[in-house]
Amino acid sequence: MSATETKGWQSIEVCGKQCDVFEPMQASPFVVLHLHGVGMETLAGNETWTELLESRGLRAMCPHGKRSWWTNRICTEFDEKLTAERHLLQNVLPFIAQRWGVEPPRIALTGISMGGQGALRLAMKNAAKFPVVAAVSAAIDFQNLYGQGTTIDAMYVDKEAARQDTAPLYVHPLNWPRRMLFVIDPTDRQWMDGNQRLHEKLRALGIVYDHDFTTSAGGHSWQYFNHMAPRVTDFITRGLEAEQRRVL
Repeated sequence: MSATETKGWQSIEVCGKQCDVFEPMQASPFVVLHLHGVGMETLAGNETWTELLESRGLRAMCPHGKRSWWTNRICTEFDEKLTAERHLLQNVLPFIAQRWGVEPPRIALTGISMGGQGALRLAMKNAAKFPVVAAVSAAIDFQNLYGQGTTIDAMYVDKEAARQDTAPLYVHPLNWPRRMLFVIDPTDRQWMDGNQRLHEKLRALGIVYDHDFTTSAGGHSWQYFNHMAPRVTDFITRGLEAEQRRVL
């Protein structure tokens, strides 16, 4: 048995796709759906995040999405016919409901880097399903990678088509995730501009959200991702509890 399995992690398959699943000793009625970054590292085996999930009683589902950018575009590296977004909505959510009896809005979206923008984007498109979302170092302006030999080149016809599919373009002035947090290290120059533009758009529309662009702890790295883990897990725990009270 591996170290991650002894700490509550298990590797499973959902409709033929790998997922890492965390079960705390005493589970709350909530689930965290976490989207990984382009490095494809999930939270499995991460001591910082695992301890926080355990202490808060949060189950976690970490699907593997390859370098799909969690969009609704075909990424052949992930699947020839199924998009990563459809996999989440059509396969992963029903699996969570079947395994734990948990359905939206008791599922929080989180993500790091590529997964951070994916979480924001999915929540913007499905605000009723995902009223609680938290993104760490979100790679929002992924259109800037177009033409650099990444999977994005095959997913979009040009840079503008990619830009039109980014999270800020899905912000709706009358329908947004009620509890939204996005954080990024101020030295993370590659992805700061996209976060700043999202911040400005939300502020201009009068949309309520939380953000942190001042805490610095290692740039775009796991040092920073782990440093912000307590802030993120506290936010989603409070958010899910508030949403449960609101629904009741």
